[in-house]
Amino acid sequence: MTVAPTAVSTDALLATVVAAVPGGVSRPGQLEMANAVSSAIETGEHLLVQAGTGTGKSLAYLVPALLVNGPVVVSTATLALQAQLVDVDLPRLADAVTPLLGRRPTYAVLKGRHHYACLAKLEAADTPDDTLVDESGGTRWLGAAGRMGQQVTRIREWALESETGDRDQLAPGVDDRVWRAVSMPARECVGANRCEYGEDCFAEASRIRAREADIVVTNHSLLAVDMLSGHHILPPHRVLVVDEAHELADRVTSAAHAELRAELVDRAARRARTFLDPDVQERLTEAADGLTVALADAPMGRLLRLPTPVTEALTLVDAASRAAVKQIGETREDPDAVRRQQAKANLEQLADVAQRLLEFADHDVVWTEGDRRGGIWGSSAGAPAIGASSLVVAPLSVSGLLGLHLYQDRTVIATSATLTLGGKFDTVARSLGLDGSQDGPAWRELDVGSPFDYSRQGILYVAAHLPRPTASGLSDAAGEELVRLCSALRGRTLGLFSSRRAAERAATVIREKTDLEVLLQGEDSLPALVRRFRTGQRSCLFGVLSLWQGVDVPGDACQLVVIDRLPFPRPDEPVAAARAAAADAAGGSGFAAVSVPIAAIRLAQGVGRLIRSSTDRGVVAVLDSRLHHSRSYGEYLRRSLPPFWYTTGPDVVRGALERLAGDAS
Repeated sequence: MTVAPTAVSTDALLATVVAAVPGGVSRPGQLEMANAVSSAIETGEHLLVQAGTGTGKSLAYLVPALLVNGPVVVSTATLALQAQLVDVDLPRLADAVTPLLGRRPTYAVLKGRHHYACLAKLEAADTPDDTLVDESGGTRWLGAAGRMGQQVTRIREWALESETGDRDQLAPGVDDRVWRAVSMPARECVGANRCEYGEDCFAEASRIRAREADIVVTNHSLLAVDMLSGHHILPPHRVLVVDEAHELADRVTSAAHAELRAELVDRAARRARTFLDPDVQERLTEAADGLTVALADAPMGRLLRLPTPVTEALTLVDAASRAAVKQIGETREDPDAVRRQQAKANLEQLADVAQRLLEFADHDVVWTEGDRRGGIWGSSAGAPAIGASSLVVAPLSVSGLLGLHLYQDRTVIATSATLTLGGKFDTVARSLGLDGSQDGPAWRELDVGSPFDYSRQGILYVAAHLPRPTASGLSDAAGEELVRLCSALRGRTLGLFSSRRAAERAATVIREKTDLEVLLQGEDSLPALVRRFRTGQRSCLFGVLSLWQGVDVPGDACQLVVIDRLPFPRPDEPVAAARAAAADAAGGSGFAAVSVPIAAIRLAQGVGRLIRSSTDRGVVAVLDSRLHHSRSYGEYLRRSLPPFWYTTGPDVVRGALERLAGDAS
């Protein structure tokens, strides 16, 4: 891999870009990272680089990317970072370097097809059609008089004016089921050459822009699909930057998972009825009914083997789906190529998933799930399941897949603020397919640190005097400690809780025993709650997993982050449990090899909510005494965190919080 012939160096480009950033200053870690990225591109040696919050890692990899011959792909885990790159960093960078390069660098964002409105489906949206039926499978049609019909009409009007057809640019947004009715998953698309709207297709236009751009920004999910499909989606490239790399293995696992439930069989049958004989249609209906009955009697959670009734039901689904696919292929009349492809793709997917479930072995994990209640909290909050309604299959490990496909014919730069666990890169490197073997990809590691002075800006307080947590809720002792901490600071507290029950209990306790405002996740949209938290002077924001990574509140609005317990995976998380069991069976410790690293990454992400700028100050309070007392993993977890000043003294930390409160008043 070579860089483009130019008299401009990485150092000069970076200096120019930093000077163009309002308040921009030179950062040693950023420069070190930029030069390491340049070196990796030149040598072809893969690079893992940890860059703490505030380093400016985006510019540190974007600047060297501009000197590469051919496109560079940048993959992110979150929409927030994707938007930051496309809307802020890349436009500013392009403006700054144009005089030096003698041209303006180009960039594009590439998403999955389902993110774009489909003109063919929008054109057909006036016709009552099973693609427009309510997601629940009921009989409510998307008519022009209904709320859903009105949303379709608004999307159609927006699409006539939109240049991209990207859902993220539609404001206000629409229901997920409405968007599914007007977008086209890749497996259902007939292709631009066969579609009468192919020349104007938004998804095709996004791929054309990506092929012509210097830098292509995408997401981990699409990167995973590209690997799984033989590298046919992303444009050809020789350099790949994986930002938020600690998330990649989980996103690849999600992309490689599959689900089967009776509702999907029923829906596929309805969509295909135009092309099927009544007897084949009846076979699909009977297969769906059989799956419903078999799952209702199946145990909840992970399955080490399939119960006989489930096996029989899957066999019926597989056979009926394949018979339907064969009949669609034999149909001579072709009234609608788009609907035919949709019907065929859905049936093929049913057959493939059924076959995968029937043949699952040690390399896959299979479990049942049920309909869950709890609304916005979702399954992560531990809402009770009510009867098994679906089968799910996922790979036991993706490290082999990544080792084989991620590094193929390209140089990979993997970066994050959280790549070292227990002070070492080994665990995350293995999850990314870098096992250090002689036959594996060559790579090196680099930690450029952070510009923040954590030992002066923050305190890590562990409430070592509290009893070891047992129940999933918040104990009385932990609640009393929370009241003392929040009262000392007079609000400005972000509470990160391990369960819905704990978050709700914390909100109740603070509301009963203080006059502070409590913003509880689920009582309003998350963006609205975060906006109120940023502007509130005496407010607390409490929530569960989505707050651990998705909240950025620099300044005095957030000076206390409270974590109720160490975020070990729950015993009912099937993939984590299966991986731990496999480690135990191999003679190791599943807890040490799987549960502790998961907790370390989650804890580091949660703790990272506190210090977001060089002027931030505050306290991270962990109400789980195991972080201090456990010899087996407590020190490991603490080494995975920024180097805050550490204490277990309640009076010490309350005094610090009272001083912060006084400074802010």
